[in-house]
Amino acid sequence: MTARRTGAGPTAPESRSPSPADRHRLLAIYLNDHLAGASGGVDLVRRMARTHRGTPAGQPLAELAGQIAEDRESLREVMGALDVPAQWSRVVVGRLAEKAGRIKLNGRLVTRSPLSDVLELEALRLGIEGKASLWQSLGSLADAADHLDRSAVDRLLARARRQAATVERLRGEAARRTFTPAVNSVDSAKTAPAPAGRGGADGRHRPGPTGRARWAS
Repeated sequence: MTARRTGAGPTAPESRSPSPADRHRLLAIYLNDHLAGASGGVDLVRRMARTHRGTPAGQPLAELAGQIAEDRESLREVMGALDVPAQWSRVVVGRLAEKAGRIKLNGRLVTRSPLSDVLELEALRLGIEGKASLWQSLGSLADAADHLDRSAVDRLLARARRQAATVERLRGEAARRTFTPAVNSVDSAKTAPAPAGRGGADGRHRPGPTGRARWAS
């Protein structure tokens, strides 16, 4: 069958609206995918909180771990209200995916490196942003579903945005620690004595060329 042509050119055929059964099936797939991701996210943030216990990042990560676990329970409650059963095989896959993510190259074979913090916080940020999108979608559904509390969904969305801001702050700090020189190191370099061989014939120090990178010359 070809698209009907008009004077303005071909028009795309209209897509059929899914039946109620199809909508419920698609919703079940969507929610179970997010449940799997939430389970992996809980594992990740709990491990990060343990790793950073006793450091400035430890307390905010511990608070995030508690909140993200609560968000997963909220999602389960939403699934129950919408008569969507949890597919535990998907949950297991999500948790295995989180464990597989630990193999990501970080510059060391068996131990953590400073890059590990950056990569894990980036993964956590992406997961939280996905969760925020979930709450936005459920907010739209709540407008048409009497058994979903729109105000509760809005509160979950606001919390996800606060979580994303916290993780972004931690990620920025981790990136600065990993990729930029420490202030003390820079100060030491500025006050270090000049290397031998820079003096002139009269024995006085001659300043060398400015410390520009070669690609900037």
